[in-house]
Amino acid sequence: MHVHRVTTQQDLLAALAIRHTVFVLGQNVPAELEHDSHDQTDATHYLARTGDGTPCGAARWRVTENGVKLERFAVLAEYRNQQVGAALLAAVLRDVAVAHSTAEVYLNAQVLAVRFYERHGFEKVGEAFWEAGIEHYRMRWQRPE
Repeated sequence: MHVHRVTTQQDLLAALAIRHTVFVLGQNVPAELEHDSHDQTDATHYLARTGDGTPCGAARWRVTENGVKLERFAVLAEYRNQQVGAALLAAVLRDVAVAHSTAEVYLNAQVLAVRFYERHGFEKVGEAFWEAGIEHYRMRWQRPE
């Protein structure tokens, strides 16, 4: 499997298609909430591909007034539990750590993904909240010392 930063329109469309499948079709998130203006303006996107080049996962990050926000981590169902999410997260964190070495890095994790993010150095901050009809926790990355 290979994860790379999206640099072409073709790869961006592949990433958006994965997100549509996972969030809109799989979790009933309204399309207008899943796809926003950040996709074309200020987000940095990533695409995971299998060994044969099949797109299987996507993610993005962007700078906000609160730091660097990781968003839209999505892995197609048939590729879950195969380290795709871990590879995406590692690639994103590697780039963010270099580009924004002192910024707070955070995300809003769906409740079912909290343990995944905890295993990768994130901690919950505050109480659970609802976003797009799904329960979430804000989580902050604890940078390695």
